[in-house]
Amino acid sequence: MALPNCPADASPVQLARGVRAWVESPPLRALVARFGGGWPTGDLTAVLAGLDDFSARHWDFRGGRERPEAREPTLDPATAALVLTTAEALGLVRPVRPAHPRYAHLVVLGGLAHACLRRVAYAAHLLRHGLAVDGEVAVLGSFRPLSEVERDVLAGAGITADTEVDALDAAVRAVLGVAAPDDEDGHDAGHPHHSWSARTYRSAGLPPVRVLAAPSSEPERRRAHTADTQRFWAGHVRLSPGDALLMVTAPIYVPFQHCDALRTLAVPYGCAIDTVGVDPALPDLVRLPEPSLTPGRYLQEIRSAIRAMRALHEVLG
Repeated sequence: MALPNCPADASPVQLARGVRAWVESPPLRALVARFGGGWPTGDLTAVLAGLDDFSARHWDFRGGRERPEAREPTLDPATAALVLTTAEALGLVRPVRPAHPRYAHLVVLGGLAHACLRRVAYAAHLLRHGLAVDGEVAVLGSFRPLSEVERDVLAGAGITADTEVDALDAAVRAVLGVAAPDDEDGHDAGHPHHSWSARTYRSAGLPPVRVLAAPSSEPERRRAHTADTQRFWAGHVRLSPGDALLMVTAPIYVPFQHCDALRTLAVPYGCAIDTVGVDPALPDLVRLPEPSLTPGRYLQEIRSAIRAMRALHEVLG
């Protein structure tokens, strides 16, 4: 199933049509039925609300915790197979190439420690194999503390880091072969949810690379999330209507992070958005760690996609 498409001139009606096509697709309907759910009645707003509620009861294995702390459900083989088939149909499994050879900006989304390494490496691969970027490469993260497991992953790659942005910054330095940023700014508010930082690196033959740690938009409740990092970056770069942005993440997160980018960047700024996942088969990436992707992980991120599409639909009016 295609995700909501976002050329620069996409109207709210077009985006809403794309949301409806993905949400009401036969694969998602079959998955809901497999878990004993009836399809929500009413308009698209009601369907999204119903699916959000259903997925909270059946597919939320995090319970407010970070992704590595999510439990893995016990599923019978037929159900597990259906989950994987559905995830592939909904765009959470197979990586795709960027749709265009040139973009205004390339945006690398942060994540768990292994993801920070893999996504920065993939962005470098794209640039070295012909992708043109007129503006900058933005590497977006936060001051989220790393878990012991994440620190161990980085240690295996020869990296010492305490936070997500530390991991992203170390990955950028390694890829560019640089020791220090050309420009640095930030604000230490004494708490990671309130603090921010920006470091810009320049390397011959490549666009400038800016590594950002964003503050949370709800610092009393939580750390910065994907939408926070995207909004924060938009406040640091001049976006113009028609700018084409390429977002880099992992395939499993493409649907939800694509919709977050539509909501936070395409709708308010008139940008065109393409979102791609790292291709794990590339030689540059084979040596980097990659976690196993289980049926429970896919169900969790199908729920994330539903929630992101609901949030996007709400701003479309």
